[in-house]
Amino acid sequence: MLIKTYLWQIIFYEERNFMGRSWECSSDCSDMSSYMSRCHSCRVESGCWMVYDRANYMGNQYFLRKGEYGDYMSMWGFNNWIRSCRMIPRVRYSGSYRMRAYERENYMGQMMEMSDDCDSFMDRYQWSHGCMSCHVMDGHWLMYEHPNYMGRMWYFGPGHYRNFRSMWGMSNMRFMSMRRIMDSWY
Repeated sequence: MLIKTYLWQIIFYEERNFMGRSWECSSDCSDMSSYMSRCHSCRVESGCWMVYDRANYMGNQYFLRKGEYGDYMSMWGFNNWIRSCRMIPRVRYSGSYRMRAYERENYMGQMMEMSDDCDSFMDRYQWSHGCMSCHVMDGHWLMYEHPNYMGRMWYFGPGHYRNFRSMWGMSNMRFMSMRRIMDSWY
């Protein structure tokens, strides 16, 4: 696997439509409150980012790629502003994306090894409760709470995710669809 470093940049603005004070960020930030009092719009100059509505990478997550987000609160139904952000590393793979998805927590139940997007765990695998644990072996992925890449989303990089409920403290945590973060998105 070849890893290459890139310079990412995102600019946050206190007001909608890129107005008010701004702050430029080029790395992860666990708490933006020391840089600005609020954030109502942002512009991604380069890279892919996850933004969170709570400090320390907690709360609702949203994926951003290069572009302008002049009123993201209306676009996503946000009732809070961005409080933390994390860049998603760009890694070019010689192989394919790979994830083992499990029907139940702690790697229990039916397991499927996946290498492509899945618009509905229910339709493809007859998993009525969706995916409830996974092992990401290669690539970066987004998982969604509803089929067809709808609803809240969460970012998963390489690693073990045994219990989604305990990770985010949500009793009904499960995922119904997922997609790969493709190199072309950068």
